[in-house]
Amino acid sequence: MKIVVIGTRGIPNILGGVETHCEELFPRIAAKGHDVTVIRRTPYVEENNRIAEFKGVKLVDVYAPRKKSIEAIIHTFLAVVKARRLNPDVLHVHAIGPAIMVPFARLLGMKVVMTNHGPDYDRQKWGRLAKTVLKAGESFGTRFSNRVIVISTVIADILANKYGRKDTDLIYNGVNRPVKSQSRSWLEKWGVADKPYIVAIGRFVKEKGFHDLIEAYKKSGLEDRYRLVIAGDTDHEDDYSRSLKHQAREAGVVLTGFIKGEPLNQLMSNASLFVMPSYHEGLPIALLEAMSYDLDVVVSDIPANRLQILGKDDFFHVGDTDALAAAVTRKIAAAKTPRTYDLTAYDWDKIADQTIKVYESM
Repeated sequence: MKIVVIGTRGIPNILGGVETHCEELFPRIAAKGHDVTVIRRTPYVEENNRIAEFKGVKLVDVYAPRKKSIEAIIHTFLAVVKARRLNPDVLHVHAIGPAIMVPFARLLGMKVVMTNHGPDYDRQKWGRLAKTVLKAGESFGTRFSNRVIVISTVIADILANKYGRKDTDLIYNGVNRPVKSQSRSWLEKWGVADKPYIVAIGRFVKEKGFHDLIEAYKKSGLEDRYRLVIAGDTDHEDDYSRSLKHQAREAGVVLTGFIKGEPLNQLMSNASLFVMPSYHEGLPIALLEAMSYDLDVVVSDIPANRLQILGKDDFFHVGDTDALAAAVTRKIAAAKTPRTYDLTAYDWDKIADQTIKVYESM
């Protein structure tokens, strides 16, 4: 089959849950003999990933303006036009924002699979107009896609209740079992090579809840014994990201910026605890990755985070910094890292096979 993928910023080495999903999934589908093309947004193509192919996946770059409010919709329109010229058997659209163009793709004669990664209109960074567009994208993608993939039962229930679409295909996000790094060389530059630390990962947007984490860290009284390291940054600098960085500096929090590869491996291999204080997630790949490193975890009690392999003691009420401080303190005292999890449901090879079956059903 010939498959064209749109909706992602691109691959490889581009931060984001959808981007990580696509970077893991589509090389596996290509390796099974399928012709796969991922259309990327030009602002995210840099010297380190300015390539025409990645692990058997063809990469095509299409213009996108570097402006948060219009980037996705303008790029997706142009990407659909480009995809039509490529004449795919299947157009695979990721996320509900880009899914607003599903009816246009269907009018051009393409068969469409849409993967719903979660109700992005719940993200606090979006204004009223953007939320309206995202809700329209959810509606259009759900109603007009030939097949709809959901990454959690929470999302499946939303689409069944709101749109009566009960034939969605549940396919989880995946995770790889890493070979843990034996080095601490990269950690030395951040002053945590010889000191225990708590880690969090994600973009600097309000719904990730890092402001709550920093406040809870200050309340915990752990500053003298444990550092807090947050790996991430923002795609579009704004008042929130600037205030978060100021808050972090005031609290002595280590901010590493975006990291992947060996730096991320060292950071995760040597951490004492992983924390995810999010207000909104789909099925968080960062949480799955933390568990693949055998880290004990503290996560907010939003529905998307309530994985069956986690226990009651792993959750705190979202937004409650006192509860988060207490949970972190309790976890540090218990010292359960390394901790073993059953991650068989989140195997990327299995996920690739499930996705191909969805294509074949069309």
